[in-house]
Amino acid sequence: MLTIIGSVVVLGCVMGGYIAGGGHIGVLWQPFEFVIIMGAGVGAFVISSPKPVLKQALGGFKKAFKGPSYTKDDYLELLSMLYSVFKLAKSKGMLALEQHIEKPEESKLFTQFPKFMADHHSMDFLCDYLRLMTLGSENPHEMESLMDMELEVHHQETHLAAHTMAAFGESFPALGIVAAVLGVIHTMGSISEPPEVLGHLIGGALVGTFSGILISYGFVSPLAAAAKATWEHEGKYLLCMKAGMLAHLQGYAPAVSVEFARKSLMSNVRPSFYEVEEATSKVQSV
Repeated sequence: MLTIIGSVVVLGCVMGGYIAGGGHIGVLWQPFEFVIIMGAGVGAFVISSPKPVLKQALGGFKKAFKGPSYTKDDYLELLSMLYSVFKLAKSKGMLALEQHIEKPEESKLFTQFPKFMADHHSMDFLCDYLRLMTLGSENPHEMESLMDMELEVHHQETHLAAHTMAAFGESFPALGIVAAVLGVIHTMGSISEPPEVLGHLIGGALVGTFSGILISYGFVSPLAAAAKATWEHEGKYLLCMKAGMLAHLQGYAPAVSVEFARKSLMSNVRPSFYEVEEATSKVQSV
C-alpha cells in the first residue's frame, strides 16, 4: 500500500507541477520514446540476468508492492512452534523428533502451525538441522558455522537479485538519452520545417530524457530498494530459528531457547515476552 501511495505522489507531484506551470500534458505523450526506453531497458535486464536471478528479481518487484510476508502473528506462531519442538526434544529426547521431521506434512507437531507449514523453504531449513541433531551433531559452534554458511548463500541469492533490479533502474537515464538523441536525429532530418514543427519535434526528443530519469529515480530504483529491504526483513525468519536451535543445543530450557529466538526479531514485529508465554501455553503436546 505504501508503495502505491508513494508512486501516486511521485506521478501526481511531477505532472501536477508541470501542468500548474503552464505545461501541456499532451506533449509528454510520446509512445515511441517509451517503446525505445522501456524495450531497451527490459532487453538489457534479460541479457544481464541468469534465469534464476531473473526469476527472483521479477518476484522482487511483486514483493516491493506486497511488503514483508511475515507479520507479528506469524512470528508468534514461529516461536510457539519452536517451543513445541524444544519441549518434545527435552522431554522425550531428540529421536522423538525423527518421525516429525521425516514427514512434516503428516506431523501433528507441525500441522498446528499452518503459516509455517506453508513456507517450504523455512520448513526445510528447520528439519535439516533438527535431522542433523538427531544424528548426533550437537556441537553448537559447528552448527552455527554451517547455518551461517547456508544463510550466506541465501543472502547472496537475494543480493544478486536486488543488484540486478537496481542496475535495471539505473539503466533508464542513459536509455532516455538514447531516445532523445534519436529524436534529435529525426529533428535534424526535418530542419527545413517551420519553427512550430521543429519545436514539437525537439520537445518530443527531450521527453525521452525526462522519461528515463523519472522512470529510474521515481519508480524502478525505489522499487529495487523496497524489495531489498523486504528480503532483509524476511531473512529474520530464518535467523530466529537459528537463534532458537543454537540455544537449545547449548542446553537451555525450551522457554529460554525461545527467548533467544524472540530477541533476534526486529522490534516492529517482535512479540512481547508475555505474548509468547501466553501463546506457548496453548500449544498442544504431542
